[in-house]
Formats: sequence, structure tokens, C-alpha cells
Amino acid sequence: MPHPAHDVPAPGTPERLDAVIRDVVEPLAQDVDREGRFPRDGVRALAAAGGLGLLSATEHGGAGADLRQAAAVVERLAGVCGSTAMVLLMHYAAVSVIEAHGPAHVRRAVADGRHLSTLAFSEKGSRSHFWAPVGTAAQDGTDDVRLNARKSWVTSAGEADSYVWSSRPLRAAGPMTLWLVPSDSAGLDVQGDFDGFGLRGNASSPVGAKDVRVAETARLGADGEGLATALDLVLPRFLVLSAAFCMGVTEALLALAAGHLRTTRLEHLRQSLAEQPVARREYALMRLRADAARAFLDDTLAALDTARPDATLRVLQVKALAAETAAEVADGAMRLCGGSAYRRDLGMERRFRDALAARVMAPTTEALYDFCGRAGLDLPLFEEAR
Repeated sequence: MPHPAHDVPAPGTPERLDAVIRDVVEPLAQDVDREGRFPRDGVRALAAAGGLGLLSATEHGGAGADLRQAAAVVERLAGVCGSTAMVLLMHYAAVSVIEAHGPAHVRRAVADGRHLSTLAFSEKGSRSHFWAPVGTAAQDGTDDVRLNARKSWVTSAGEADSYVWSSRPLRAAGPMTLWLVPSDSAGLDVQGDFDGFGLRGNASSPVGAKDVRVAETARLGADGEGLATALDLVLPRFLVLSAAFCMGVTEALLALAAGHLRTTRLEHLRQSLAEQPVARREYALMRLRADAARAFLDDTLAALDTARPDATLRVLQVKALAAETAAEVADGAMRLCGGSAYRRDLGMERRFRDALAARVMAPTTEALYDFCGRAGLDLPLFEEAR
């Protein structure tokens, strides 16, 4: 007879994470949204279940999962709590750099579920043009570096243990350098609580840095090569996981719409809304858009898995397609379900608000369209920063 411990799923397994999402994250989602509070209980439970270390290397105690597995977790989370999904998504994007260039003790802490990280790229001075930081890094006559910046939107601001931070280079040529900045560093200032339209619990706030001192060894990769690191490591993971986030919200909206159409009746006709041709047509169109985006996401993951020549283009396209699909389905589901969709208890208006976020998260849909056009026309993705 097997030992009882053999029946307990290992940390980082789909079964373990699904149980946490079902039993912890989902019951708290409505309160997280209504109160605009950071989903600490859900994040802690995911950490204990191996969620933070999902993409960490096995030699440091992580699950060693791949991007496809991470996408499945983000999608599942986004369907029940967009805020928690965004916190984990940004953590995975930051960990891509930490795994490649971070110190071993931080990598072990991430793998063990003791360290939450996030990206600090977008700045007030360059807005969603994350590739052109205006924040600075300067040597101060010691082995330390002083960072000064006004970051505009940092998910998990004040909640994460570290920020993967961009600045202008210290000495080298190039557009940017990356640093691992502990969130308790003196001189960091989280500037107000997030009170947003959607993703209300993701603690996305401006963060200022005034002469924040870090060791030069806190640099992640070579000086001046932060953009290359972002393009090679961060952007593919962020864009694919953002698309997975959009699919999670989209599928939740479709499930809610289908349930409403099946159970709501027109008593004078003795029929459900699902039996009305116009309603069926509108639902079918939304389902078609979602299935097309799903196929595109699967193809993007396949392109990355096999290093296909079009993998870079697919990565640039997938967030734009998925974000617009989520927004269109959200709008269609709200119209299809009428006044009932506006009630909080149905859960549709919450997903509607969360669905619109991906459009405006850097790189925005408009920026991605430009990147795709440049890639298709053999132009460089980025202009020189002026």
C-alpha cells in the first residue's frame, strides 16, 4: 500500500496549483476586486504550492516548468481573479532575468516560494516606451551605484520583494541596463495606492527612486545590454503570458454568457435565450474569435518550442490579437447578457474591466501593431532614443 505522502501532489504540479486556485484564490476574488486589496492570501498559497518557483531551475528547488505550463497557470488564474494572475505574470517575467543573471541565493528563494519579484520598466518620462528609460544610474565614488527614476506603473508595488529595474547605462553605450533592486531599499517611495478600473488588487502604483544605493554586483547582465536582455528573455515571456491572461478572461466571459443564455427564459415564448437565433449568432461570433486566438496562442508556443523562423513575429502578434479578442468578447458578452451583466453577482462586469487592461499595458496594442509592421517590412523594431 503506498505511503499517504505519495498521494499528495508535489509542489508546482497542475493538481496542486489548481486546488489552490479553486479553494483559495477564487473565493477571495470578488473581495479583492471590490476592496482593491492586494491578494496576499492567494499569493502566499500559490507560493506554498510551488507557484512562484514554477519556472525556477530544479537545481535550486524549482519545478523547472516551461512557458506552456506557466501559460496554463496564468490562464486558469485570470479566469477567476485577474489581479492575482497579473501579479504572478509579472513575477514570471521578472524571474526570466533573475534566473539568467541573478544571485544564487535569490534564485533559491524564488524557487522555494520565499521571494516575489516584478518588473519596474515603464517610466513617467517615457511612459509605455519601456525600451527608452530616462532614469539614471551613477557611480558615487564607492562600489555602490545610485539609481534615480520615476517609475510610472509597477505591479505589486510595495508588495514584491524585489524589482527588476531598468535605467540608462552606468558607463557603457546602449539604451538601458537592468538591476535587481530590493523593495526595502532606502530611497524607494511607492507613491499612492492603486485605485483602478480593473485589476484592482494588483497594486500597480508609481515608484520613485531618490539616490537608491545598490551594489554594482546587483546589475543583471552587462552594462548597456538591458534592452537585449529584455527582448531575449522578458518580452517573449511577458507577451505570451499576457495572451494567456487574455484567454483566461475571455473563456470566463464566454462561460458566464453561455450560462446566462441557457438559464434565462422568455416565459411568453416558453423558450430560453439560447433558443433565440440572434443570441446564438452573437455567441457563435464570440466563440469563433476566442477559438482563433486560442489557435494562435498554441501556434506561438509551438513556434517557440521548435525555434521556427517566424517565432519572433508570432510573439509580437499574440498579445495584440489576444488583447483585442478579450476586449471584443467582453463588450459582446455585456451586450448579449443585457442588464444582468451589470450586476456584480454575475461576475461579468469584473471580467469586463479586467479584459481591457492588456490593451494598454506596455507594449500597448498600438505599439505591437507598429512592431509587427516593422518586422514584416524588414525595419528595425526600435528607433534610436533621442
